[in-house]
This record gives sequence, C-alpha cells and structure tokens, in this order.
Amino acid sequence: MAGAEGHSGRQSELEPVVSLVDVLEEDEELENEACAVLGGSDSEKCSYSQGSVKRQALYACSTCTPEGQEPAGICLACSYECHGSHKLFELYTKRNFRCDCGNSKFKNLECKLFPDKAKVNSCNKYNDNFFGLYCICKRPYPDPEDEVPDEMIQCVVCEDWFHGRHLGAIPPESGDFQEMVCQACMKRCSFLWAYAAQLAVTKISAEDDGLMVNVDGIGDQEGIKPENGDHQDSTLKEDVPEPGKEAVKDPKAEQKNEPCTSSSSECDLQTVIKNQSLNLESQSSCKLQELKAKEFIKRDTATYWPLNWRSKLCTCQDCMKMYGDLDVLFLTDEYDTVLAYENKGKIDQATDRRDPLMDTLNSMNRVQQVELICEYNDLKTELKDYLKRFADEGTVVKREDIQQFFEEFQSKKRRRVDGMQYYCS
Repeated sequence: MAGAEGHSGRQSELEPVVSLVDVLEEDEELENEACAVLGGSDSEKCSYSQGSVKRQALYACSTCTPEGQEPAGICLACSYECHGSHKLFELYTKRNFRCDCGNSKFKNLECKLFPDKAKVNSCNKYNDNFFGLYCICKRPYPDPEDEVPDEMIQCVVCEDWFHGRHLGAIPPESGDFQEMVCQACMKRCSFLWAYAAQLAVTKISAEDDGLMVNVDGIGDQEGIKPENGDHQDSTLKEDVPEPGKEAVKDPKAEQKNEPCTSSSSECDLQTVIKNQSLNLESQSSCKLQELKAKEFIKRDTATYWPLNWRSKLCTCQDCMKMYGDLDVLFLTDEYDTVLAYENKGKIDQATDRRDPLMDTLNSMNRVQQVELICEYNDLKTELKDYLKRFADEGTVVKREDIQQFFEEFQSKKRRRVDGMQYYCS
C-alpha cells in the first residue's frame, strides 16, 4: 500500500505498513487470548477458599519471594490487589494449586483478600518457573541473551515450559498438535511410548532410531527387533504379571490343584485352552496390553499429541492404579486440559460481557434512544465512506486523518443542531 505523500513510496519500503483492519484483528486476537487465559479465573476474589483449584492462572512474585527463598504462587485476584506494583512472573496456568499469597512464605505481606490462610499449602507443586526460569536450559523468558527465535511449549505432565529446539524432536506446526509431553516425563511415564506409536502426531516407527521393544516392553538393542525367546524369563513372567494380564499358570501345577477325570493328554489340552482364553480375555480388557503386543520405539525425545488423545488411554483397574502410582491420574480427566480451561473462560466472558451501547440505550427514554441510534448510524455511515476514499486511492490512514474526520463530523452535527426549528403547540 503506497503512501499519500511524494516520498512515502520510498518510506514504505523501509517501514512496515499496517492497515486499520490489521490493527483491529491483532487487538481482537490479543483480547481473545487474554480472555482464554484469564477468563477461567476470578479477578476479584482470592481462589484460596476453593482449595486446590483444578486449573487457574497463576503468578509468582519476585519482589516478595526472590530466588533463594521458598517458591510461592499467587492467584489472579491477588496479583491485582496485593502485588499490583511488584515484579511478577506470569506462570500461565497450573493444575491443583492453592493460592499462597500472605502465608508463611511471604515475610512482610498479608493477603488483603483472604488473610486467614494456613502457613503452607503442602499439596502445591513448584518448579523453576516460580523464579522465572524455564526449560532444561533454565533461562528466563523472554531471554535477552537468546537471539534464536523459538516458541516455548508447555509439557502437559510436569507443566514446565520448553524451547522447541530443546525437546529432541522438531515440533509440528502449532495447529497440528494439541499437547506435548517432554523427554523427562516420557522417560518417567514410559507406558506412553506404546500409545505414541499409534496416537502421537509424530509417529514412532520401527525404522526410527531408538530402543525397540515388543509385547513385554523389554529390549536392549538399538533399532533391532529382539528374536523370539531372547529376552523371555519364565520366572519373571510368573512372579511379576503385567498390568491387566494374569500370570500364566503351569499346566502341570494346574493338574495338582484340580484333578482331571479325563486322560492326561485331554486334561493338558483343556488346561492350555482354559489358560489361553483367560489370558486373551484379560488382554482384551486392557488397551495398553493390546498396544504392547505391537512393536514400538522408545527414544529420548518429547512427543506431540493430537486433540482428544487422552480419551484413548486405557482405564482398566490395573492401568488406573499405575496412573495413581505415577501421579498422572489427571491424564484421564477431560477437564484437566488447558483447552478445556480456555474454552470455559471464553464462555464465561461471553456471558458476562455486556454491550456498552445497549447499556446506554437502556438508561434512556424513547426519544433519547431514537436520537442516539440515528447519531450512531450517521457516524458509522460517514466513517465508512471516509475510509473508503483511502482504500480506493491506496493511501495510508494517518492519525491526523482520523482527527480531521471527527472534527468535521462534530462541525456538521453542530450545524444541524443550530439549524433546527422548534415549535410550540
């Protein structure tokens, strides 16, 4: 888009030109982001009374709890009311957290919104984010010393933030995946590798470099399929049954417990068939065991997951116990996701958001309402026609152009009012 002045063509090559539409769209996008992140949290009441909130926007106060002291987190309302002039780290959202504002971690500050707090919140979890440090590189964000343009992605398990280049696998386009699990969490929750082969956005195939495993989840060679029987250990199989799978009993031992009236060969065959059917029934009830029956690769990388991938996780009794032992039961909760939190915030904000024009109209009588609507329509029509001239000419709308429009509009309005005649009946 060329400028209106003679030398503006050369200037447009040096300075980026932004249209009014671009500005409005960017403003709307920022508003929607803020609405999504903050809309699910109360901006006026401290969240402490709600206990460990499933998910909320959190902040850390560097002024009150600097590095070297115990980490602490504060809710959205306390960030406004109690720490308005302090240096804060925005933590985005965290799960199952209770507001610390004013407790024993804050030496010289009492919460203005909810002063009667316990000394500590023992169930809260903290990491380096609470001191403004992120990723495996433990750097601040934004990092003044980092010249590499790189977005940060939050791990859905540990909730730390990571540079895309430090995750061991190139992140897909931001719109192509919904959640990420970092390397450390994939190592700790190694059962996810069986799901990754089928569900992850970046597929894990047998051709990739990594530790290949089979039905038992055991392997010790890089990228080589273990031969049948190479890793089998009957003692381990008997003593340590896999989740969702009963240990296979020895047919001879079965004979000792349950005498058979048939011939020996028939009895052995019946026992084997019975054990196989029980084993298949147990496997069919556990999705994880079905996936473990296929080949998959374990690698030292993060994984990227699509929308609703969590709904595919097995929820059998053994798997749920495993999730509890690993402290990842939240993976089975559809409302735990950041997306669910953001959508709730958008819905709440849309419900609460009121149109200022309608509020003004409701406070007026009938005659005033008609006059205001006419004025509004006149303003909209004239502004549209005024801006259309710039669009047709391909020129940039400057601040002084907008000022000139409103001055002319006010002048026309005064002339109309001055020229009106009033009659008494």
